[in-house]
Amino acid sequence: MKIQYFPDTDTLSIRLNNSPSTESMEIAPDVVVDFDADGAVVGLDIDLASSKVDLKHLDLQGLLRPELLSS
Repeated sequence: MKIQYFPDTDTLSIRLNNSPSTESMEIAPDVVVDFDADGAVVGLDIDLASSKVDLKHLDLQGLLRPELLSS
């Protein structure tokens, strides 16, 4: 998983895996979900992120477990 913030466009991008996106759908104003060829979600983009997300705090509870990092 890759989480990136682009200050020049105020966009928060969350990529769940490396699968290429073949389709995108805006599910709410300024929130776009990307899908692969099989219809699985592969990413999420939030435009105007600084007005929608608390960018100063990131909570990764449960994500940094050793068993998840070893693969």
